[in-house]
Amino acid sequence: MPHKLLLLVIILISFECKRQVCNNNIKEYFAPKESGLQNGNVKEIVIKSYDHEFKVWTKTIGNNPSTRILLLSGGPGCSHEYFECCESFLPAEGIEFIYYDQLGTGYSDNPKDTVYWNLERYVEEVEQVRKALKLDHTNFYLLGHSWGGILAMEYASKYQSNLKALIISDMMASCPKYGQYAKEVLAKKLDPKILDSIKSIESRKDFSNPKYMELLMPNFYNQFICRIPLKDWPEPMKRSFDKINNSLYVTMQGPSEFGIGGNLIHWDRSEDLKNYNIPTLIIGAHYDTMDPLYMEWMSKQIKRSNFLLCKNGSHMCMWDDQEAYFGGLIQFIKTVESKKI
Repeated sequence: MPHKLLLLVIILISFECKRQVCNNNIKEYFAPKESGLQNGNVKEIVIKSYDHEFKVWTKTIGNNPSTRILLLSGGPGCSHEYFECCESFLPAEGIEFIYYDQLGTGYSDNPKDTVYWNLERYVEEVEQVRKALKLDHTNFYLLGHSWGGILAMEYASKYQSNLKALIISDMMASCPKYGQYAKEVLAKKLDPKILDSIKSIESRKDFSNPKYMELLMPNFYNQFICRIPLKDWPEPMKRSFDKINNSLYVTMQGPSEFGIGGNLIHWDRSEDLKNYNIPTLIIGAHYDTMDPLYMEWMSKQIKRSNFLLCKNGSHMCMWDDQEAYFGGLIQFIKTVESKKI
C-alpha cells in the first residue's frame, strides 16, 4: 500500500475512533439518572422540617458520577432559573449540575410561615437533599451564590466531610463586614442626591413605594447586581427575580439593599474558614455588592483554596463576565479532578 494511502487510512481510522469515543461520552453524559418513566431528570424530594413534610424541586443536567454540582441560588428567595446560563458551558465539559429550589422558592413547596426562614433549618434541608441525590465526598461539589454562599459556608462548617469541593460565589463570610462595605463603599458610589432620596424612603420604611425601585434599578442594580443594560437583562435572570419570595427575603436579608437587616444580621463565619480542609474556590467580582478584597482574604484563610476575580463582573458575574466566571470554575473543577489541589 502506498505511503500516502496508508497515512490516509490511519487518519480515517483515528477520526472514526475519536468520533465513537465522543459519541459514547455524549451518551453516557445524557444517560437517564433513573429507570422507568423519564421526566427530564426532575426529582421532587420529600424533606422533613419541624415535624412537617414538604417537597423540594430538583432537576439534574447530565450524568457524571464523579463530578456533580449542587447549585444553591441566592436572594434569599430566588429560584434556580438564573443559573440556566450553566447549560451553555458545563455540559460541554461533561460536568453534571443540579438545579435546586430551596423551600419557599420556585417550584418547591412554600409553607408561608416565617418560622421556616432560618439558616439552621436550611442547612438540614440541604443535608436531606444531599442524601436523596446520593451525593458524597467522592462527587459532591457545592456551589453557593450570594445567600447560597452563606448556606454553603454554613453547611461546610458542619458537614464538610460530605463534600468533594466547595465554591463560594459572590458572598462574604461576614454579614457585619458586608453591611459595612455597603454603607462605606457602595453608598458613596451613588450620586448624593439619589442616595438621599433612597435613604429618605428607607427611613420611612416605605419600601413598597414604586419610586424606591425606580431609583435602585439604574443606580444600584445596574451598577452592582448586573451590569448588562437593563433593557437587555437575561430572561432567565429576570424570571428568577420576578419569582422572589419577598417574605423569605425580608425575613433573612431585610428590606434594604444597603447591607443586611434580617435574621442574618450577625452571621459571621470568618474565624471558621481556617477549619475548612476541602478544595475551595472563592469567586468575587470587581463591581460586586461584596468586597472583592475581603473575598480574596477569605481564600487565604482556607488551606486548599483559590481565588477567582471577575474583573468585568458584578454580583451576577455568571452573566456579565461569563468568560472569566465559567473559565475559572471549569479550571478549578479540572484541578480538583486531577488531584492537584
